[in-house]
Amino acid sequence: MRYAQGGGLTDAGRGARERIRLEAVERFGRGEKNREIAAALRVSERSVERWRRAWRERGEAGVLTKGSPGRPRLGPRQIARLERELERGPLAHGWADQRWTLARVKTLIGRLFHVSYTVEGTWRLLKRHGWSWQQPARRAIERDEEAVELWEKEVWPRVRAPRRRATAGSSSRTRPASR
Repeated sequence: MRYAQGGGLTDAGRGARERIRLEAVERFGRGEKNREIAAALRVSERSVERWRRAWRERGEAGVLTKGSPGRPRLGPRQIARLERELERGPLAHGWADQRWTLARVKTLIGRLFHVSYTVEGTWRLLKRHGWSWQQPARRAIERDEEAVELWEKEVWPRVRAPRRRATAGSSSRTRPASR
């Protein structure tokens, strides 16, 4: 699997979270209790307590969201470095072939920046910064066309799953013959 640069994504949920927090700030100003605010905004009392503390310490800016706390982020410099390293290729980083996989990119991020991403998080990061999955441009030089043809004729017919009957069956476990 290879990756190449292209589009980007936005965090649509961030606006809704900020609206709820700013609504809480208005209610703090009116002197409402945490329990009332939590019920009205359909959030936990604990969240309202945290927001109120942040509001007292830093004002309105203290309650604005900073993104998901569970997702480690790479800064612009780190993204630029990651892109340079990806362009160098997997061989330069110790892998035996020239295929970037999500697991390899995840490992590279960990090695370079000491930040842990999941494989899914790695995919989101690459996609967010314009990288996409790519098919090879041409067939491998090592491909043996005769061996492929032989496999398709002799092995594939034996291993492929048999087709299901076209007739309607039964879902009864007690009458398997009627399926």
